Amino acid sequence: MATMRPSLLLFALVAVLAARSAAVAQLEIGFYSKTCPQVEQIVRAEMVKIIAAAPSLAGPLLRLHFHDCFVNGCDASVLLDSTKQNVAEKDAKPNKSLRGFGSVERVKAKLEAACPGVVSCADVLTLMSRDAVVLANGPNWPVALGRRDGRASSAKEASAELPPANGDVPLLAKIFASKGLDLKDLVVLSGAHTLGTAHCPSFADRLYNATGEDGAYGLVDPSLDSEYADKLRFKCKSLDDRSKLSEMDPGSFKTFDTSYYGHVAKRRGLFRSDAALLTDDTTRDYVQRVATGKFDADFFKDFSESMIKMGNVGVLTGAEGEIRKKCHVLN
Repeated sequence: MATMRPSLLLFALVAVLAARSAAVAQLEIGFYSKTCPQVEQIVRAEMVKIIAAAPSLAGPLLRLHFHDCFVNGCDASVLLDSTKQNVAEKDAKPNKSLRGFGSVERVKAKLEAACPGVVSCADVLTLMSRDAVVLANGPNWPVALGRRDGRASSAKEASAELPPANGDVPLLAKIFASKGLDLKDLVVLSGAHTLGTAHCPSFADRLYNATGEDGAYGLVDPSLDSEYADKLRFKCKSLDDRSKLSEMDPGSFKTFDTSYYGHVAKRRGLFRSDAALLTDDTTRDYVQRVATGKFDADFFKDFSESMIKMGNVGVLTGAEGEIRKKCHVLN
């Protein structure tokens, strides 16, 4: 098998990076200023109603955007339904607990009524995730628009590319780096766990399946605070218990704030990936700094910047992809 010469390989890499940069460059603030000038107002007005009726949806809507962008970029592929020929991303095991699809269709329908065939589902989801944070008392940031919707959606790719809840920092950093995101983005975007809840199977292995140094089975994960572990075991009776939800940021799971970092600093992060932030110097320093409660403004600024970076991952622009009329199905 022939190998590519170093000079050609470098050229190929530069071409790929240039193409990605060009796509991001085509995103614009005010992209729909002539074709759908009220797009942000329409999205915000509908989001106000959605969050007022179900405040707990802020976290799931933010998570939808994360899970979209980490698999083939922010192209709304996570919203597509499976077909007889294809198992889509939303049916991958890590995505089985995703919620908020109906809310996205609701907002998209409003935009279709006002501006038919103009605003992509990828842009709708990006705006909704920003507004979910704002309406949960979090930061606001400008969203460049112009994303197009992808035509492919694969459960297999979703299972392979999504950051696992039980991942350690080296693994998570590698996955983030593959999306152009760095270690700071990792610890900052983990702060999104200030919103939302989780079913027991996503973290119960820390309660019933940890292995001690002597090889004993069934011990509680030693990186988990024992008192917090007792509370979680009271809720989760087994590894497969789906009867109850646990707050990812106990006491403030509907409000976007820095209390998540306070919990992680006290070894009360719900997931192994939360606990892992204390095992790396860079991520631990950030957690402990924000956990003091003196740097809320800094975190809000950092989160805004990381969300902008994530929202630019692998975007389709120009004539790529399509503008879906309904987000769950191809045109």
